[in-house]
Amino acid sequence: MNFKIHRGTREIGGSCVEVWTSKARIVIDIGMPLVERDGSEFDFEKYARKDTNELVRTGVLPDIKGFYTKDTPQVDGILISHPHIDHYGFGKFVHPHIRYYMGEATHKLIELTCRFTPQTSNIKNWTYFEKSVPFLIEDMTITPFWMDHSAFDAYAFLIESNGKSLFYSGDFRGHGRKERVFKWFTHNAPKNVDYLLLEGTQIERHTQNDRKETDIEEELVSIFSEKGRLNLLYASGQNIDRLVSVYRACKRTGKTFVVDVYTACILKEISVFSSIPYPSNSFKEIRVFYPYFLSKRIASRGDEKLLYQFRRYKITKEEISKNKDSIVMLVRPSMQVDLERIQGIEGGNLVYSLWEGYLRNEKTNSFVDYLKARHFQVTKIHTSGHADIGTLGKMTDAISPKHIVPIHTFSGNDYQKYLNYPIIRAKDGETIRI
Repeated sequence: MNFKIHRGTREIGGSCVEVWTSKARIVIDIGMPLVERDGSEFDFEKYARKDTNELVRTGVLPDIKGFYTKDTPQVDGILISHPHIDHYGFGKFVHPHIRYYMGEATHKLIELTCRFTPQTSNIKNWTYFEKSVPFLIEDMTITPFWMDHSAFDAYAFLIESNGKSLFYSGDFRGHGRKERVFKWFTHNAPKNVDYLLLEGTQIERHTQNDRKETDIEEELVSIFSEKGRLNLLYASGQNIDRLVSVYRACKRTGKTFVVDVYTACILKEISVFSSIPYPSNSFKEIRVFYPYFLSKRIASRGDEKLLYQFRRYKITKEEISKNKDSIVMLVRPSMQVDLERIQGIEGGNLVYSLWEGYLRNEKTNSFVDYLKARHFQVTKIHTSGHADIGTLGKMTDAISPKHIVPIHTFSGNDYQKYLNYPIIRAKDGETIRI
């Protein structure tokens, strides 16, 4: 068995790994990069008019034979670890005959995101796997392991063939609302794998033990308990753990949680798979706001049914203005035009609940500055969706790998400081034979 990390040995995002034997070839993840090769923010618009061959030639797309739309398919399957764009975002270039293997919720979230954003999906053939249930692709046995991550429905993969084994950690952590999932894994992990491809997003931050999601809830309760203030929350609509923390904090402080229609659709979609609160008669504390630009885009596509399903739970700008001290509202930069039309919200709280690095983005920074100009108090309350150093150690000790290969990290050289196992510093595009 052989593997090649096409992207990720020296950066976070853009994850893509190719694994093959004499009988089968698979790809794990096909993510869009977060950064350019020089470290600047990745902007696909610069490449949108280039064809697949040029994107491969210039290194934007991984160089994988028989993988893309214009090729004759030579890949037997693609595994998607979770529904974050840096793990699936280049899927639109994949040949439609190639079968996807993923969790059902992952597929639903990808398709829903494509309905709300300019992203497009090319998933025509798929098979849903079940956690901890092995399946075959030719002579490879693949076992998905459910992981605690900020993305809903995240998995790691064990790949075995001809007595050899490879474990791909995907993105994971042990301090979220599914921390028991990671604890279960440490007691049921595969042992003595040949190669562990281990994500190390947080290694460069030297974080030994990150705050738990339950700690975030307590901090939010403290903020929401203040009287006479509108509370705005800048967070990801797909960070389900965070949304649950916000909902629970709202319940404890008697607040109404206002989500935009995109987030409402996400919550309803995944409520089928887990006990997630979503706008409904069962969760009357959640109301739905219809941002102008987002609603206009959806309506122009003829997808009004997507909008109308929550009309019973709609909240207006006037209601928010009149009841500002009882509102916690999820926002993002594209909603600035909506906030400008809500009266009397000056002097509120803005809870920034994302990675601080996003503040370097011009739109994000401009939005925060706009709210500061309206006398909002900005508070940063966040914990990472990725494993801290203590959790990395727990995974490696549970698996006892013969080799560790850093992936999804800018700081692969730091692994040896914290992990007492042989570290292989692979390069993007390098073939390693197991």
